[in-house]
Amino acid sequence: MATTNDLKNGLVLNLDGELWSVVEFQHVKPGKGGAFVRTTLKNVLSGKVVDKTFNAGTKVETATVDKRTMQYLYADGEDYVFMDMETFDQITVPGGTVGEAANYLLPEAEAIVATHEGVPLYVELPTSVVLEITYTEPGLQGDRSTGGNKPATVETGATVQVPLFITTGEKIKVDTRDGRYLGRA
Repeated sequence: MATTNDLKNGLVLNLDGELWSVVEFQHVKPGKGGAFVRTTLKNVLSGKVVDKTFNAGTKVETATVDKRTMQYLYADGEDYVFMDMETFDQITVPGGTVGEAANYLLPEAEAIVATHEGVPLYVELPTSVVLEITYTEPGLQGDRSTGGNKPATVETGATVQVPLFITTGEKIKVDTRDGRYLGRA
């Protein structure tokens, strides 16, 4: 248990049986009436964002979220298997929990897996990864007034928009948050 005075960004709270991460908080002390804390909370599992106000000093239940660096081993049907880098224990993470991160996961890649009481909550990738292009159309020069993009399929099967000069077999850097092309690797 903690009070609203102990809130900080990234802290995970257990409210009504659901886990919420504090995105933003602000202590407000109006001229009249008691102080309160305005927070923006994000549901750890669904990603839903809500604004919630607490009276100052209210007790809130915190949840212990264990974040560990793990190595991605392989896909097992819809699930993904990760190995703890310290204890070498293997953990199976459901495909729904991995979500969009699956588009940028290569075997032996490192990722941060967050768990609560042994249940995987989410998978956090590095901000950028290097992937090889397995297929892209050849780009034709001179048929547009500005620089253009074309779709390219990378080794994980994801499609990334790349500039026209990129060819099949090249390694590129991709932003894992939004799937943008960042440059050649």
